[in-house]
Amino acid sequence: MELPENKKIVLFDGVCNLCNSSVQYVIKKDKKDEYRFAALQSSLGQKLLVERNIDTQSVDSIVLIEPGIAYYTKSAAALEIIGSFGGIYTLARIFKWLPQGFRNSVYDYVAKNRYKWYGKQEACMIPTPELKAKFLE
Repeated sequence: MELPENKKIVLFDGVCNLCNSSVQYVIKKDKKDEYRFAALQSSLGQKLLVERNIDTQSVDSIVLIEPGIAYYTKSAAALEIIGSFGGIYTLARIFKWLPQGFRNSVYDYVAKNRYKWYGKQEACMIPTPELKAKFLE
């Protein structure tokens, strides 16, 4: 599949309720239409992870890919996405000053408990017809 030009790709855990809610929030805040989404579990998600040599044993919840530029995982991905919303959200970038190891340990703690705290779906979310164009297959 050809990746869309000038779009950032968010890979997310498609069965995680927290992740699905987060994707819905990003869609709501994505006023510049910068993002496209794919589940980590999808064939495209798996292909993009393999191409970037990302270990799915250590990264299982969020990856941000800027095709041809860079990719971000865990807390770095979350901060890049939040910071792109502009306005008050740019303040989130101050967390980049914290050591990445510390940020990722907090991130990993939430990721490890996300199913227990927020629940899990049996299958990946199916986008509504209005949102289908934002999701890659």
